[in-house]
Amino acid sequence: MAAATTSSSPISLTAKPSSKSPLPISRFSLPFSLTPQKHSSRLHRPLSISAVLNSPVNVNIAPPEKTDKNKTFTSRYAPDEPRKGADILVEALERQGVETVFAYPGGASMEIHQALTRSSTIRNVLPRHEQGGVFAAEGYARSSGKPGICIATSGPGATNLVSGLADAMLDSVPLVAITGQVPRRMIGTDAFQETPIVEVTRSITKHNYLVMDVDDIPRIVQEAFFLATSGRPGPVLVDVPKDIQQQLAIPNWDQPMRLPGYMSRLPQPPEVSQLGQIVRLIAESKRPVLYVGGGSLNSSEELGRFVELTGIPVASTLMGLGSYPCNDELSLQMLGMHGTVYANYAVEHSDLLLAFGVRFDDRVTGKLEAFASRAKIVHIDIDSAEIGKNKTPHVSVCGDVKLALQGMNKVLESRAEELKLDFGVWRSELSEQKQKFPLSFKTFGEAIPPQYAIQVLDELTDGKAIISTGVGQHQMWAAQFYKYRKPRQWLSSSGLGAMGFGLPAAIGASVANPGAIVVDIDGDGSFIMNVQELATIRVENLPVKILLLNNQHLGMVMQWEDRFYKANRAHTYLGDPARESEIFPNMLQFAGACGIPAARVTKKEELREAIQTMLDTPGPYLLDVICPHQEHVLPMIPSGGTFKDVITEGDGRTKY
Repeated sequence: MAAATTSSSPISLTAKPSSKSPLPISRFSLPFSLTPQKHSSRLHRPLSISAVLNSPVNVNIAPPEKTDKNKTFTSRYAPDEPRKGADILVEALERQGVETVFAYPGGASMEIHQALTRSSTIRNVLPRHEQGGVFAAEGYARSSGKPGICIATSGPGATNLVSGLADAMLDSVPLVAITGQVPRRMIGTDAFQETPIVEVTRSITKHNYLVMDVDDIPRIVQEAFFLATSGRPGPVLVDVPKDIQQQLAIPNWDQPMRLPGYMSRLPQPPEVSQLGQIVRLIAESKRPVLYVGGGSLNSSEELGRFVELTGIPVASTLMGLGSYPCNDELSLQMLGMHGTVYANYAVEHSDLLLAFGVRFDDRVTGKLEAFASRAKIVHIDIDSAEIGKNKTPHVSVCGDVKLALQGMNKVLESRAEELKLDFGVWRSELSEQKQKFPLSFKTFGEAIPPQYAIQVLDELTDGKAIISTGVGQHQMWAAQFYKYRKPRQWLSSSGLGAMGFGLPAAIGASVANPGAIVVDIDGDGSFIMNVQELATIRVENLPVKILLLNNQHLGMVMQWEDRFYKANRAHTYLGDPARESEIFPNMLQFAGACGIPAARVTKKEELREAIQTMLDTPGPYLLDVICPHQEHVLPMIPSGGTFKDVITEGDGRTKY
């Protein structure tokens, strides 16, 4: 999925000798031609928003809200004073309004770190692993809406960013990743810590650059931020050879961007006639339902007004949680594989499906032919590649969901008396389903149901905390039982499903939102994948709370073993087989090693007080909540199934 991954064909290039770049380049594919007049490009996936430079013509396009910043920006260098490429790079970040980066140094990025020490405005939050850095940058971006910035060295440092870049690509997160590279003369020689990171990341970035001329840095950084944040957001990588970082130059900050192909493909505002057609379909329907995703997160206010004007119930994807308040009576909460019965019932029985900022992912649709089979489908998305990719709509609008909602709201407001929309009967039918199939769980003695732990957290934080998660059962329970009131409260690796995401993402969220309550709801399997970031939390004194739902197993895989593999355990037990009665590893000792207060709770009656203590303790805190491993995430529609296949009962205590 994801929009706009483009690059030129992989070819060997030799730079023409010049005073600026006298070095031969070979065995290394560049994301752009060194001779723009002969530029060619190749699409790797069906795209609508493209970062390809289709023309050698320079087009002077100022990115939104950047021109004034550049005019008022005060440099620490005199206008005609030469400075290193690394200092130009850091100043370019400053001119983009960057205040925080997540950067881990190495040989090929040392110059950038030296330049960062000379910046009075950019703070570096030092992760303990590059994957922690890129996930933290994602948490920063997801929780704030601003682009996240991470920096790594060449070779293994750069390749450690790959999971984060793929995650940002799949979930449309604005990210700018900067990597050091070996000097230009060594590219293609299998030099120490050399990897062709441009090639490695070609299909998991919206666009990427290899900087071959120090004078290009101001333009490339400007383009990178524009590409990352415009259209359908995504990650952009900028690879900077070490000799470019060291080269002295006088930057030209007034260079125009050169993105004519990309600019020409950005969607236009939706036409009134299209929006009028959608309103007409709404007026003709009896059982409409909204299906909203990550593309609606920036349109929460407009979506709320649309629901107020129409009275149409709202089902959300995993990515869209919080775009409409989950505690509102018109919210159906999450739909899909582990969505509520009533959300999936609404889609199954709807006659009009309003799909706003979604991509008809397989975890939502199940069997495609059966999904919303009785409904007319309206699909609004900023990426034309998504429209018709999985499910053919009856009416489609390629454009910004926010603008589309604003336009429809105007039409609805002007025609309110004429339309007289009333879906009361449909809402009553769905209310009955809510009563009949509520989200629920069972309690066994003193054991702590993991669902209950999240429910208590929701109550004690009044649904106002920023929640990050790892991936697995705890992730789904956090999506089900925490009632998100606003967008950007929910941070989770949705499309990629990357374990180890929760802890570093909470770091980024805490940095971006200093006054907020930030809780990482994690599982023991996911937590240990980036446990080293506890050191970052302690050193930065970030008030990140960790609610660790510890069942000693790889829970979601174990659930599938229970359901589909006769409970045969295939390496899903994460404890010590020689000491099954003990909790292993001891997560409290991990926290203690980093000077972070921690506690363990094993009884349901003690849970509320333990969570309150966690919330009341200043600074970071880890609460190890021991849960029974037999719990299953329900409801569940098996992969490739339909609403008729929904499972609502059972757990690991039952044989299947």
